[in-house]
Amino acid sequence: MIRAENIVKSFQSGDSEIVAVKNVSFEVKTGEFVSITGRSGSGKSTLMYQMGLLDQPTSGEVFIDGKKVTSLPNEERTKIRLEQLGYIFQDYALIPELTAMENVVVPLLMQGLSREAAYKKAKTSLERIGMGDRLQNLPSQLSGGQQQRVSIARAIAHEPKLVFADEPTANLDSETSELVLKNFLELNKEGQTIIMVTHEPEYAALTHRTVTLADGEIVSDIRNRNL
Repeated sequence: MIRAENIVKSFQSGDSEIVAVKNVSFEVKTGEFVSITGRSGSGKSTLMYQMGLLDQPTSGEVFIDGKKVTSLPNEERTKIRLEQLGYIFQDYALIPELTAMENVVVPLLMQGLSREAAYKKAKTSLERIGMGDRLQNLPSQLSGGQQQRVSIARAIAHEPKLVFADEPTANLDSETSELVLKNFLELNKEGQTIIMVTHEPEYAALTHRTVTLADGEIVSDIRNRNL
């Protein structure tokens, strides 16, 4: 489904070069729910940004369904992000002036859907993750957990091949985090492929595999449960 091959990401800091990801290779198959863990600064979010085409690696390649996507022109990379991938961030990344419904609708309209089709898909997606009664609420009128569930609805509304979740429970309490993880597990059970960055070992243990990074390198890749 998606494969990282010899991914390196380095940054220049003054006269020094910081290598955040060091020659990382691994693959996630269709239908897998994979967690990426590690201490702060281990490179896990940086790696996710390279695989999710949100950043350009210093070297190495990412393949989606066998197609090399890392070195594509920006316009083609943007099209892949918009149509084939979904993203969930720890700060929710919702537009504060838009309702829950509108936050989900905007990316669908950007894909070229009609207004009617976009609103229909957005409503279905919000209802799917239990937010059907909050369609017209602004983010400021929602709890952190509800905002995160809106961001999940936005990420899955266009039925992406793959969803990336970067520390999706970092700003949530334990009870709300468990509800969000329940949403992920239900989506995965329905066939959604998910890569989740997390520092919570108990949540990583719920996924099919846990890939652990340290100093920008994979130090373990453990199977937790079978598909």
